This record gives sequence, C-alpha cells and structure tokens, in this order.
Amino acid sequence: MSYPIFDTIHSPADLKALPEAQLPALADELRAYLIREVTAHGGHLSSNLGVVELTMALHRVFTTPHDHIIFDVGHQCYVHKLLTGRRDRFPTLRQGGGLSGFTLRSESEHDCFGAGHSSTSISAALGFAQADRIAGSDAYSVAVVGDGAFTGGMIHEALNNCSRHLRLIIIINENEMSISRNTGKFAKNLARLRTSKGYIRTKAATRTFISAIPGLGKPLFNGIRAVKQTIKNMVYGSNYFEDLGLYYLGPVDGHDCAAIENLLREAIAAGQSAIIHVKTQKGRGYAPAEANPGAYHAIPPATKAAPAVNFSAEFGRTLTELAAENPRICAITAAMSDGTGLEPFRAAHPARFFDVGIAEEHAVTFAAGLAAEGMRPVCAIYSTFLQRAYDSIIHDAALQGLPVIFGVDRAGLNAGDGATHHGIFDVAFLGQIPGMTVYTPATFGALRAAMRAALKGEGPAAIRYPNAGESQAVLDAFYGGESAELAPACRTNYSDAGALDAVIVTHGRIADEALAACDELAARGVCCGVILLELIKPFDRAAALIEANLPAGEATVLFLEEEIRAGGMGMLLSDKLRGRPIMQNKRLRILAVDDDFVRRNRDVPIWTAAGVDRAAIVAEILRKEG
Repeated sequence: MSYPIFDTIHSPADLKALPEAQLPALADELRAYLIREVTAHGGHLSSNLGVVELTMALHRVFTTPHDHIIFDVGHQCYVHKLLTGRRDRFPTLRQGGGLSGFTLRSESEHDCFGAGHSSTSISAALGFAQADRIAGSDAYSVAVVGDGAFTGGMIHEALNNCSRHLRLIIIINENEMSISRNTGKFAKNLARLRTSKGYIRTKAATRTFISAIPGLGKPLFNGIRAVKQTIKNMVYGSNYFEDLGLYYLGPVDGHDCAAIENLLREAIAAGQSAIIHVKTQKGRGYAPAEANPGAYHAIPPATKAAPAVNFSAEFGRTLTELAAENPRICAITAAMSDGTGLEPFRAAHPARFFDVGIAEEHAVTFAAGLAAEGMRPVCAIYSTFLQRAYDSIIHDAALQGLPVIFGVDRAGLNAGDGATHHGIFDVAFLGQIPGMTVYTPATFGALRAAMRAALKGEGPAAIRYPNAGESQAVLDAFYGGESAELAPACRTNYSDAGALDAVIVTHGRIADEALAACDELAARGVCCGVILLELIKPFDRAAALIEANLPAGEATVLFLEEEIRAGGMGMLLSDKLRGRPIMQNKRLRILAVDDDFVRRNRDVPIWTAAGVDRAAIVAEILRKEG
C-alpha cells in the first residue's frame, strides 16, 4: 500500500510542519496502516482507530518528551508510537523483543509513564504536573482517558485531588457510554461555536485586552468569567468537572484534528487545569470494527487462530447452566463480560448479572454483600486485575468467611500483553489468605467439577485457569483422552511410582512442558513422572495427595509452576512436605518465575523467557548438587 504523507513523518517535528490541509489524508493513511498491520500481527484495533486525529493533534500542540502525554491503559497508544519514530519496529508489536502493546518507559523517551491497567492516568499526570510545578518547569501533563475509565474509582480520587493552578489537561475520550451533559440543537451549536477558531481568537484577544488594564485587569477578567459561568449554569446547567473547579471545554468532534488543536491551545491559554471532552468512534475507518468494536478490541495474529472453545467460554457456559439450577447464583464482572465468557449468563439471567465497570475492588465487596445475604456470587476477573482488589478479598470476603467464588481468568503467563497482564501473583497472594480454597483445573471437566465443589463450599474459593483451550497431551496423559468431570484432587501419568527417578509436581497449562520434559528425560535414561494438582489449597490436603503418589525410594521432586516463586505453590507445599518420613531421601527443587516480571527482550516462547520451559526442567532434574 502507498502512504505518501505518512512516509514523510519520522518524528513529531515532521507532523508539526505538515500543512493543516493534509491532516485528513494523513489520518486516512494511518488508519490504513493500522488495519493492515494489526490484523496481520494482532493487537488492539478498535481503540486505536478511534484516536488517530486526537493523537495527531496532541503531537502538533505539545512537544514530547518535554511535555508529558499519558494514555490511560496504554492500549490506544499505537498512533503515538508511529508518530514518535517507532514505525520501523511496528511489525514486531506484542512479540518477544518487539514493541510493547502498551506505553513503556524503557522503550522510548516519549513514553513518560507505563500502563496496562485502567484508571491510572489522571493520578500519574497529576504527579507529573505537581513535580513540574515544584521544579518551575513550563511542561504540560496531558492525560488521555476513555470514558469507560470513569467507572474506576481511581479516576475520581485523582479528580478530587486536582489543583486548579497546574499545567494539567485531561482529555476525556467519549467513545462508548454517554457522559455528555448537553443535548439538542442549542447545545450542539454552542459547542461548535466554542471550538471555532474565530471564537477562540476573539476570546484570547478579549482576555489579553482586559488583563492589560493596570490594577483592575485580572480581577475584572476573573469577575467577568464568573458571571459568564453563572449565567451559563442557569441556562443549561453545570457539569461534574466544572463543579470540581476545572475549566471545561467541549464536546468536540474527535475526528476533526483542527478543532481539537483549537481547544488544546485554548486550554493552554486559560492558564489553569482543564478538561477537554472529545467524542470519537471506536473502530473508525474499518467497517467490521465500527459495527462490532468489542470483537476488534483485541485480535489475535492472522496466523494464530484462537481455540474454538477456551476456558473462559467454558466457565461462562457452565455457570449459566448452574444458575438455571440454583436461583441464588449471581455473576459479576468488572467491565469484561465478553472476555470472561459471561455474555451467555447475561442473556439467560439478566437479573442476576452485574457488570460493575472497571471497579474490581467494588466488585469483590459487592459480592461479599450478596453472599452475606444468602446469594452465591461468582466474580470472574482476570488474574492481573484481581490484584487491584486484594484488600477487599481479605477484609470483606475472607475475614468474614463469606462464600464468594473467584473465577481467576488469564492465570499464568500471557505472551502478547506482556508484564502488565501476566497472572503470576495470584497463587501467592490467594494462598496466604486464611480459609481460601484454590482450585487449578487443567481440563474443562476439571473446571466444571471445581465450580460445583466451590459453589457447595462455605467459604471463599478461587478457580484459576489460563487463556487457552484444553491440551490434548494433558487429556491423554491424565484423563484417558476425555475431559472427565472428576473431583478436584491430583492426577498422575504413571501407575508404578517405584520405578521413578524423578517426579514433577505441577498444575495448570504448564503441565504440557512437564510432559515434554519427561519424554526428553526418558531418552536420557531417566524415568520421570508428573503429578498434576487440581487443588492447591488447603495445603495440608494437597501435600497429602502428593505424598500418596511419591516413590518410596530416592528421587528428585521438582515443583514446577509458571507463577512467582516467592510464596508460590512450590515454596508452600515443599514446606508442608519437608520433614515427613517419605521425604528423607528426596531432593526437593522448585522451578518458577524467580523475582522477575518476565519482560520478553528476545523472540522466544514465553516459558523460555520465564526460565520454566522443558530445557530448564530437564537441566534442573539432571542437576546433581543441591
């Protein structure tokens, strides 16, 4: 494809020099490039197609890295990357050693703040703005926030803490839910007037003229502004942001680069913290994404087809069936109903389905309230996002012994999204909570069994599962080839423990690597078996299951996991087993993610990057010392 204008843009300076008349054509080229590359290599498409003109305007008005542009979540930063000198590396997006799918401080000086979770941008931008105020810098801090982020409490905590006298601009990108306070022709015409160049020039000239009057200028101008605001509020009301003392501009068409530039310059001229409200369309320029932006929120590479059914879909299907049997079952999601497989539940049981928005902390305490009143709430939350609700899990659910069930989705390492989305901490932080039961099903049948068991329990329980489908190797090795619904316990791929030289104790998706390592060890004359745990906690029970399946003779026992080592399954269960008679002639080893966030700086499989692949397993078992 041809990109005659985009080919001339190598830095923000080139964009600033571009004639305004060429901006619409550049926007078209950027969209065409995004559609081609993201559909081929995977990534977040809808959100990036929606912010093309907005990102162009930001880089024409501000100068990074001196000024700071902070994207909420960061998944809509692709155009920002393309305009700041990273086009040559863009085909490596979300690949090992390639560009991150989010903003990343170590990747570019233009990425001032890293992100991967929602609702953090205004807090961070406020920090930058206050630091610049203290240092006497004239830099601006700009937070780009999607309207969905306003369902997260941190946004409102930050707004409550905003000072009026900062070089802080908050862009509200309205692309889904309406937060507009103005409707009708009058409001639309007024908004169009307020974003026009003539209006802004006249306003700037009036401000300069009145402020220049000796002695009276600034007080007079502030008085006129206050009277104008009062009259405006009487005619068609104020809004949330103005009530907080912030200067509000907009709404403006988010696909009109010139209009956005005008408002940005007006916000600068106002000399105070400002809110700019833009309206954009997710998926703009790509008909399938315009029609169904959710389906194109994040798409896999064209060469990697998603499994026909994954654990998330099976979780949602099973929960929907169980809810038909039990009217007390409720489902809760934090703005991820599609990703967590709960759309069928929403359709079948709308009165018992709750999407609380990007508010994981609230989701858990809300679930605790439901449980306290006799309901059986099930919270389906990604592992990486469940971290945000840790206090609520302890204080509101576990401490009171309430039967809240957590569907811990995307558990384990997640190659595409990287460090911000790895689910490697949940075993450690859930395992240390008194009364918490932790299930780790490796098949759909085990998932269904775990869900039934958890819903019959009297306290909190977590069921963790990966972003994947069933593994045929696991089904063949432990289930006779079929996904049988058996009680959560442990499985082995051997019948004669006495013949074993080594045993790998593991759980979840990484059992594939354990089985492959056993094959390689067999070729080297080492007889190795695998114990697959599908229940990690209570630890005493899990330890007893392991003990019952260990060889009596001398052997190496390797605990393998794709989670953090500190406080993880291996550390906790080996501690429980140590000192038991059967362990006297055993060499205990742990292979896990060792004090690392697992950032892939080279193009290798994710387990290799984490140091827990089959080669590492074989090397650890063959190691004689220790």
